[in-house]
Amino acid sequence: MPPAMTDVLDLWAELGQVEAELVSVDFLLPTGLYIQMDVPREATIQHIKLLLWKQAALYPLFSALGQMEGCVFECVSAAAVHEELDDESRRLCDVRPFLPVLRLLRRGCADNQRVLSSKIGTLIGKGLQELDSLQDQEVKDFRLKMQRISEEKLLRLQMMSYGEWLQASFSPQLEAGPTDDVIDKLTEGGVKITIHYDQSQDTASVRVCVSSNVEQLVDHALKKWSSTHQQQGCHDDYILRVSGKLEFLYGKHPLIQYKYIRSCVLAQEAPHLTLVHVDVIKSMFQKELNVVSAALSQRPANPPLPQKKRATSVQVCVWDVQCPFKVILVRGIKVNAEETAKVQVRAGLFHGAELLCVPSVSEEVSGRAEHVWRHTLEFDISVCDLPRMSRLCFALYAVSHKKKQKSTKHSHKYQTIRKAGKVHYPIAWVNTMVFDYKGHLKTGDILLHCWSSFPDELEEMLNPIGTVQTNPYTENATTLHIQIPDYSSQPIIFPPFDKILEKAAEVAKGSDCPPMTGRGGKKFHIELKEIMDREPLAQLCENEKDLIWTLRYDCRENFHQSLPKLLLSVKWNKHEDMAQLQALLQIWPKLSPRDALELLDFNYPDQYVREYAVNCLRDMSDEELSQYLLQLVQVLRYEPYYDCALTRFLLERAQNNRFIGHFLFWHLRSEIHMPAVTVQFALLLEAYCRGSIPHIEVLKKQVDALSKLKAVNSLVKTGAVKSKARSKDGHLKEAMLTCLRQSGFTEALADIHNPLNPSVLLATVNVDKCKYMDSKMKPLWIVYDNKLLGGDTLGIIYKNGDDLRQDMLTLQILKLMDKLWKEANLDLRILPYGCLATGDRSGLIEVVLLADTIANIQKTSSNMTATAAFNKDALLNWLKEKNSGDALERAIEEFTLSCAGYCVATYVLGIGDRHSDNIMVRSTGQLFHIDFGHILGNFKSKFGIKRERVPFILTHDFIHVIQQGKTANTQKFGSFRQYCEEAYLVLRRNGNLIITLFALMLTAGLPELTSVKDIQYLKDSLALGKTDDDALKQFRQKFDEALRESWTTKVNWMAHHLAHAS
Repeated sequence: MPPAMTDVLDLWAELGQVEAELVSVDFLLPTGLYIQMDVPREATIQHIKLLLWKQAALYPLFSALGQMEGCVFECVSAAAVHEELDDESRRLCDVRPFLPVLRLLRRGCADNQRVLSSKIGTLIGKGLQELDSLQDQEVKDFRLKMQRISEEKLLRLQMMSYGEWLQASFSPQLEAGPTDDVIDKLTEGGVKITIHYDQSQDTASVRVCVSSNVEQLVDHALKKWSSTHQQQGCHDDYILRVSGKLEFLYGKHPLIQYKYIRSCVLAQEAPHLTLVHVDVIKSMFQKELNVVSAALSQRPANPPLPQKKRATSVQVCVWDVQCPFKVILVRGIKVNAEETAKVQVRAGLFHGAELLCVPSVSEEVSGRAEHVWRHTLEFDISVCDLPRMSRLCFALYAVSHKKKQKSTKHSHKYQTIRKAGKVHYPIAWVNTMVFDYKGHLKTGDILLHCWSSFPDELEEMLNPIGTVQTNPYTENATTLHIQIPDYSSQPIIFPPFDKILEKAAEVAKGSDCPPMTGRGGKKFHIELKEIMDREPLAQLCENEKDLIWTLRYDCRENFHQSLPKLLLSVKWNKHEDMAQLQALLQIWPKLSPRDALELLDFNYPDQYVREYAVNCLRDMSDEELSQYLLQLVQVLRYEPYYDCALTRFLLERAQNNRFIGHFLFWHLRSEIHMPAVTVQFALLLEAYCRGSIPHIEVLKKQVDALSKLKAVNSLVKTGAVKSKARSKDGHLKEAMLTCLRQSGFTEALADIHNPLNPSVLLATVNVDKCKYMDSKMKPLWIVYDNKLLGGDTLGIIYKNGDDLRQDMLTLQILKLMDKLWKEANLDLRILPYGCLATGDRSGLIEVVLLADTIANIQKTSSNMTATAAFNKDALLNWLKEKNSGDALERAIEEFTLSCAGYCVATYVLGIGDRHSDNIMVRSTGQLFHIDFGHILGNFKSKFGIKRERVPFILTHDFIHVIQQGKTANTQKFGSFRQYCEEAYLVLRRNGNLIITLFALMLTAGLPELTSVKDIQYLKDSLALGKTDDDALKQFRQKFDEALRESWTTKVNWMAHHLAHAS
């Protein structure tokens, strides 16, 4: 696409040639001075302001101008309207003034706050005026609280020392734990490190012991420098940066504990580090301090006073209300049912997934646009026994006799339920909390805007796991009008925590037989142990629940990690039992962070339980928190109120660590388009941005760049539709490259932090190396020059139209498996490349350099496409071309280890669609899998026949490489098989964690993870519930099956080659 034509009202074009670099502009200053300057027409408003500031410094009254950030340009537009140029990332040539005159104005505090709000709204993808307009007191209270906390955070940031800022912004990437035998062997004579000197072309090599620290390494590097340059330096004046990244090595840790050093040692590559003077880093620190100071100076002079506390009115404790809970069903509006159909409403009270009592069902009524019931639904539970986190769930159904095919306009989309000779067709559902965010029992008229999409699994025809937010698209949504009666003339409130503990003490005192440790006896202890050893999602029968509750103090003493099973055994519909549980929780030992993750599942809604879980998570290192951040963002959906322990925890950790903040931002922003979480995620994003002002511009650059990539991708897709002939592909690629060369695109895409890894700076797009890929969504292959490593390039793939969240989950689990194996001293060279969803069905994927697909390797070495898949020498010959001597031996070992890791991982996760274009090999021998569109045993089929008939991919050409091309080399194959078995047993030992992580993703809306049934595949593949011996026997059978049936894989690969022959 050629550059856009000049606008007829383009003043800058009238002043000279469109291509002219400089244009003359008159600037009017608030001091009364007038300055005329020639400025670049392609420059941003921010850059022009900087040029003006430098020029104004030469004129009188410069000091009266104040802070540059406190001023904004104004012009008179071609429509004769005063226009403030708030968005300073715009280019001058994109502004359309009537005359080439820009007036500089001082911003008032209110204006500055408006500009900040506008920036945040643009950044997060939702205007803050939408939040302002919400008539929701909970939203208002949350925003006020977060603004106060954010301001306090900025004040603390202003007081930070350089060291504290460095830790928060660039915390060292560490991999703690003992070194294994392989690392010890590789580092016997020390490790050779290449040192680059910042602002210099000089390099030096130093050999140091891996147990020495950074300070000692800097001393070595400075001695080398002084010996050649006759300049002395002190180690306190320098810091080591990983060459090519904004990643720093500092602190007292041994060198081998730094992730970068360890990965280089294992890859047998020399680490490259750059010696940077601390003044360079301190200037970055000072720049951020200036931004924070400017933000704080722009606060309103008179901040809003906290609201006066109203005189405490008389309140009634919910425990004093003994009558049954009732709801009056008034009417249904815009019910999407045939006029002849009768409509029924079912209502249930839930605590998590547990029904608190039998659901209540309305009578069947007919109607057109409106269905009127005026029917009281009574529940078999007293108001006093309602738990704090009770949720009221409704479902509307059309009812018909079996003879009728359908009764709703869209009933064929959803499951039907047959009951008592009738068929029930789901129409809509909606959930609401019984208590509001302040703990008051909801009463009076309530309008609930319903959702029309039903999940695969329903509980008693209801959807308790669904959101408690109502449908924001109210215009077309079915609306349910209910009333909750006033049980008292005074507000009814759930008691505070101290009253709960008092109730527990009262119950314990009145009990004839208080629970004690060791009451169960040996028989019950054995039974208890068997129950507690079950996997997380195992069902408990009522007798087992009673046993656990009776022996709850035994559980505390002997099975404290099984707290989730105790919580599932509590009778939450009895407030006395609930109180006793809360008292017991106060003395319950702390769980490990990994075990505590399960408590954030939907099954554990109690706020104090979730606070306990979050308290356990505080022991997580930043690196471990990053590992589970994807799940922690998803379980925010289970939080019924905006202000909760998990929200505060995530914001606190994100604002204290820029790396965590980066990924929290993108995980939230990528799903902000989903109606059920739009407001919740927007509130969190706003809170993060207000407490991380310096990060806003960094993130804005990334958002702008992705917007440009989306535009390029749309151009390619449109062109591909119009010109399907392959002969026109060259023209389409040229149009794409022309578009990328436009100044608006080159500027937006330059100098950004890589969203996949914010420690990598992407300098400029290497346009000539860019392309689009020949698949349905036409992903863009964008090649960048690395900002911090001259000459090196790196690639990213931009996809628009595919949901990358399932790939993200799979790669996250692969990364976890790699970590678990390394903890067991088993490094299987897994390569979990970067993948990040950044929006609605869009995102980025990291390009792994120096790698090729099995398909390309096979086709390159064969004359015929049909026989390429059967050439067992192709892969080994390719590795021989890339490596020789000792390097070849290392490549084969690398292949063996990585092949073992991926065989086990793909089997356990049930990864399908494993054709030869989805498996790649690096020139170093490292094998890895890509594209995880099918997981958990959802294998592709054709005409009802499964195309993939093997548990995992283990072809004879793989074995040929493992055996170094020697058929009789059974020792190497035996080692490979041993690696697989060891890896499988490690995953089994951590099976509960893997299952928990998938369970926490159930509401994410991933195509192949929608219900607990989908997780059954993991239980089966890990053989949970079996002994290690039986599980290993099962795995060996699968291993033999993969080997025996590998010919079917070859046939599939041949078919794939023929189908995709160019």
